[in-house]
Amino acid sequence: MTEITTHLGAGSLLGIAACAVVLLLILIMRFKVHAFLALTLVSVVVALVTGVPFDKIVPTILGGFGSTLAGVALLVGLGAMIGRLLEISGGAKVLADTLVGKFGSHRAPLALGVASLLFGFPIFFDAGLVVMLPIIFSVAKQFGGSTLKYALPAAGAFAVMHALLPPHPGPVAASELLGANIGLLVIVGLVIAIPTWYLGAYLFGQYAGKKFEVPLPSSFLGSVEADPNHQPPAFSTVLSILLLPLVLIFLDTGLNTATVLGWVSGDNTVVQLLRMLGKTPIALLITVFFSLAVFSGRHSRQHLEKVCDGALGPICGIILVTGAGGMFGGVLRASGIGDALAGVLSDTGMPVIVAAFVISTALRVAQGSATVALTTTAALISPMVAVTPGLSQFDLCFIVVAIAGGATVLSHVNDSGFWLVGRFLEMDEKTTLKTWTVMETLIGTIAFLFALVGSIIL
Repeated sequence: MTEITTHLGAGSLLGIAACAVVLLLILIMRFKVHAFLALTLVSVVVALVTGVPFDKIVPTILGGFGSTLAGVALLVGLGAMIGRLLEISGGAKVLADTLVGKFGSHRAPLALGVASLLFGFPIFFDAGLVVMLPIIFSVAKQFGGSTLKYALPAAGAFAVMHALLPPHPGPVAASELLGANIGLLVIVGLVIAIPTWYLGAYLFGQYAGKKFEVPLPSSFLGSVEADPNHQPPAFSTVLSILLLPLVLIFLDTGLNTATVLGWVSGDNTVVQLLRMLGKTPIALLITVFFSLAVFSGRHSRQHLEKVCDGALGPICGIILVTGAGGMFGGVLRASGIGDALAGVLSDTGMPVIVAAFVISTALRVAQGSATVALTTTAALISPMVAVTPGLSQFDLCFIVVAIAGGATVLSHVNDSGFWLVGRFLEMDEKTTLKTWTVMETLIGTIAFLFALVGSIIL
């Protein structure tokens, strides 16, 4: 998105951003304005107040809306179809029963979290969460209690892996900008990610599950039940459906890493074809047709078509609100609010690793996108890193983790992920702030503290 030149100072821009967030919360929580309408209205107001030219306002808000939908709509739609097919076939229950059987019923949230950690290594946050949701809901329905008890450990696992570990785009881009070794970053990121997830997502998820009673979503309760006359699929069949997109996506992310390291040529036709097949929308599309082929012997084609059609209805609102959240964040970025905040913080005299975390946090709060905050911060501090003597490869990896931690904290109303999670779990905005936002802040802060301690020790 093209950034708009504004004559406002950094203080004015930051004040506008703060007022915009407050206005948005008042409209949604006090006056009960639908989130989609409130986000659209506040986006227009921010564009006007920050001096975006009249002829650029509509292209600016549509650009933010469209770019978010481009990344979310296909993933959510295809993922919802996969999830619903697993649900009505009995596959989600088979997987849930198997996980619980291995870990024990009292460790069901731990089982879901561990599975999400494994699935989250190659797959992006939103795609992984959408595919896992039917399994999360099936376990929650079987054992009862607040859905948060089961959903937050899984969602937190995807968030941790997406933020801290290559081959996800944020840490890969930051490592390139700062000159960190990707192989070492995988090891350092994994060592930090596991305890960060346990403390910030699993334990907090258990606490939140006791404090906040969030029932199963009505869309799940009202969905098509598995036909009792059909034999449920084998565990190996369900696992193959879940692993197929992971394997395909790893073709892209793994080959991208290999290309960066110089192991393969990025111009090779076979490499380009495999990477295309591994792009998340293509991988999920292939998985949908694979699922349809697997279940076609158990259900009629007409029934499967109705299942796919029914999967799309409940998610339309989710997609639109998520796109509107991206619109709001896009307007904040285009107005230069994020750059103004980074400029204020970039010359503070703080240690590099602390400055990295603070700048990344500020960018995350100001404009919402974790990936933008991560890559922008890495670019801003790279000159500082270059002139700082004595930094080892471990130090560079810890700085990348610190940036990723800052880019994770305080997910709120300008972050499309905030709306995605809140709408899927059917939580109001106040509950989402008290649960999802707090968990993301814990994850980011804990990861930064581990990185800070690691930089001191090593």
